[in-house]
Amino acid sequence: MGRPPTLARGSVQLDVTLQLPGTEEGTAMGKAATQAWPPWAPVLFLLLLSAGSCGGCPAVCDCASQPRAVLCPLRRLEAVPGGLPPDTELLDLSGNRLWGLQRGMLSRLGLLQELDLSYNQLSMLEPGAFEGLQSLLTLRLQGNRLRILGPGIFSGLSALTLLDLRLNQIVLFLDGAFGELGSLQQLEVGDNHLVFVAPGAFTGLARLSALTLERCNLSSVPGLALARLRALRALRLRELDIGRLPAGALRGLGQLKELEIRSWPALEALEPGSLAGLNLSSLAITHCNLSAVPFQALHHLSFLRVLDLSQNPISAIPARGLSPLVRLQELRLAGACLTSIAANAFHGLAAFHLLDVADNALQTLEETAFPSPDKLVTLRLSGNPLTCDCRLLWLLRLRSHLDFGASPPACAGPQPLQGKSLREFSDILPPGHFTCQPALIRKSGPRWVIAEEGGRAVFSCSGDGDPAPTVSWMRPQGPRLGRAGRVRALEDGTLEIRSVQLQDQGAYVCMVSNVAGNDSLRTWLEVIQVEPPNGTLSDPNITMPGIPGPFFLDSRGVAMVLAVGFLPFLTSVTLCFGLIALWSKGKGRVKHHMTFDFVAPRPSGDKNSGGNRVTAKLF
Repeated sequence: MGRPPTLARGSVQLDVTLQLPGTEEGTAMGKAATQAWPPWAPVLFLLLLSAGSCGGCPAVCDCASQPRAVLCPLRRLEAVPGGLPPDTELLDLSGNRLWGLQRGMLSRLGLLQELDLSYNQLSMLEPGAFEGLQSLLTLRLQGNRLRILGPGIFSGLSALTLLDLRLNQIVLFLDGAFGELGSLQQLEVGDNHLVFVAPGAFTGLARLSALTLERCNLSSVPGLALARLRALRALRLRELDIGRLPAGALRGLGQLKELEIRSWPALEALEPGSLAGLNLSSLAITHCNLSAVPFQALHHLSFLRVLDLSQNPISAIPARGLSPLVRLQELRLAGACLTSIAANAFHGLAAFHLLDVADNALQTLEETAFPSPDKLVTLRLSGNPLTCDCRLLWLLRLRSHLDFGASPPACAGPQPLQGKSLREFSDILPPGHFTCQPALIRKSGPRWVIAEEGGRAVFSCSGDGDPAPTVSWMRPQGPRLGRAGRVRALEDGTLEIRSVQLQDQGAYVCMVSNVAGNDSLRTWLEVIQVEPPNGTLSDPNITMPGIPGPFFLDSRGVAMVLAVGFLPFLTSVTLCFGLIALWSKGKGRVKHHMTFDFVAPRPSGDKNSGGNRVTAKLF
């Protein structure tokens, strides 16, 4: 007789000789086997056989590649295979044709820790489909056809920490959809048709620390639902068609440390209170349409360390705008539209050490922008049309210990240095390299301007230099004049004064300046006072009865008063007014007439009086 088939992994191989009835050889062999085996041997044999059958592996799966793992990907399975070992910890059913999960289908796998059902055709999950999987930590359901998640679907998954629902057709998250997942820490919800998240959808997720909502049809931030996530530390909102983050939309997320808003093309500004209630350490608002750094929305984030505003059409960083962010260490503005970074732009940031402004339109970056340039560790400047003049000498001095990234900055001008990297220059520069020409006033308008009161006065001034100087106007020992108001300095260097007043008379100073020096020019404005027309004097408090408007004394009236004398003149006027009053009182014994309109009395409507009692006499 031959040997029986080899048992499955984990079983014991035995040599069994069967007795053949009717033969002496079989009888002898049977007696020998009986004498060789102890009495309990048959029981042990049956137990081993049963253990071998329970620890079997489905024929379509691979159980040998990884211990305690059953790998069945891409097998065209339409149902969960039977005969799964109960000690399985990893079950991979991805890339098959599963269309649904019924209740209790996986209940025997109590030791399962990771279940991969991704890229199937699951459109229906019965409530309780995962019951019995009390040890499951990771559940992957991406790439299926799920539409609505309601309560009870994830019941029994009390230990689950990661749930991946990406690439489905989910439209709604109903109240209590995740109520059984008290241990869940990471939830991935992307590439769905999600249009509505019920206020109580996230109820029960007491330990959720990371949530990703991306590429779905949400038109607003589900603030009421997010407010239930008290332990949330990372929130990623990517590729959403949302144009507004209203004030208080994220209030309640007091533990949130990382917020990412990416690819919201309709977002053009942040409202002042849009980040109220947050205490972030990292904020990224990228690939949006912000035209300026949202200082008012950021000013309370005193613990912010990383700020990323890359890929926004931001053109300038003004002076001291970021100073409330006292712990800011890194600022990224790559791929924006930066043309200038003002002096003192980063003052107040004691721990600042990384600046990424690659791929912008900066022509220079002055040393005065940084509170301590020597503390700067990383500076990404590549992709900017830099002018290598005296303003970048500080960068040459620090280039040995600065991290410029993969591509160091290069000169776009002047012509002899075009295309040359900053790392290529030696410590001793040739004459004429990295030099500047101080600003000088070349053209100006009249230095003495005469204007009438209420008119308009204009001064002009311009200068030359390398780099091109800026033009500003001021009063002596006064502040610079702004670009708005009645007295304003225009961008082309012109000073305009509209509706000239007497107090505008005096000196005005034009100042042209660049990094190499400055020049000034003093001008003067003379204001001519305008007298009332015809030389008349008017007093709005003197009026005459019957004469509209104020009473005027022209030059002839004044001459008459002086000739006659003031007292006789006043006596004559009083007498005239008295005679006029007497005449108007007694002339013709004027009779006064009054006209009354009589309204017929209406009945009272009293049934007892027959309806004829008069209630009122109206005239």
